[in-house]
Amino acid sequence: MAILETILIVLIVYYILKILAKRFGPVLLRYAAKKTEKRFRDAFEKQARAQGRTTQSTEGEVTVDNTVRSNERFRSKKKVGEYIDFEEVE
Repeated sequence: MAILETILIVLIVYYILKILAKRFGPVLLRYAAKKTEKRFRDAFEKQARAQGRTTQSTEGEVTVDNTVRSNERFRSKKKVGEYIDFEEVE
């Protein structure tokens, strides 16, 4: 009899959680999305201020970032060898 009571309690709790999730799930997800969006926006604005830029640029303003040095960093300095094309021999 204790097994039936346990199964009944588990089922009741399951259905109650299911109903609550349908009611409050979208509200909680919307809240979490707004908080995440605010954090990303704040981080972006902080980074823009740190670089001396504003989030709104004037019309006709041109900025050039030199990225040549950053690409050199990823290139391999040592020579690996030459390319050899092998042919299959039967």
